[in-house]
Amino acid sequence: MRHGKKFNHLGRTASHRSALLSNMACSLIEHKRINTTVAKAKALRVYVEPLLTKAKEDTTHNRRIVFSYLQSKEAVAELFRSVAPKIAERNGGYTRIIKTGFRQGDAADMALIELVDFNELYNPNAEEKKATRRSRRSATAKKAEAPKAEEKVEEPKAEAADSAEEKTEE
Repeated sequence: MRHGKKFNHLGRTASHRSALLSNMACSLIEHKRINTTVAKAKALRVYVEPLLTKAKEDTTHNRRIVFSYLQSKEAVAELFRSVAPKIAERNGGYTRIIKTGFRQGDAADMALIELVDFNELYNPNAEEKKATRRSRRSATAKKAEAPKAEEKVEEPKAEAADSAEEKTEE
C-alpha cells in the first residue's frame, strides 16, 4: 500500500530515481534550462530548490551537502560561483516550469524547466533598472552639493602632492 507517500515515483526504483534527479539537476544548473516531461520537471523542482537555497550561503558544509546530492564538481562550482549570487535576494521560487505541448512519439506532456533569474525574456535588463534609479531630492539640492563634493576630492590630492614634493626635496 502507498498510504501517505505523495511524491511521484516516476516508474523507477529509488536508486534509479535519485540518479535521474541528480543528473537532471546538474544539467539544469549547467545549462540554466532543460526540456523534459512535466512529471519529471515537477519532481526536479522539489529536488533542486532546497539545493539552491543551500547555495545562497557559501560554506564548506553547504558545498559538501550539495555535492552529496549532485555528485558533480563542475555543477557544484557553477552553482556556488554564478547561480547563487543571482538568486541571493530571492526568497524561493527559483525555477519556472513552462508547458510546451506534447511529444511526437508517445504524446507525453512536455515542459521546459528553467532557472528564473537566467531568462532574459521575462526579466530583461533587470540590472539596468536598478542602476537608473533616481532619488526624490530636487535638482537644485544636487547642484548645490556638487561643488562641495568636488572641493573635498581635490584637497586631499593637493596635500598628497605637496607632501610628496617635500619628501623629494629632503
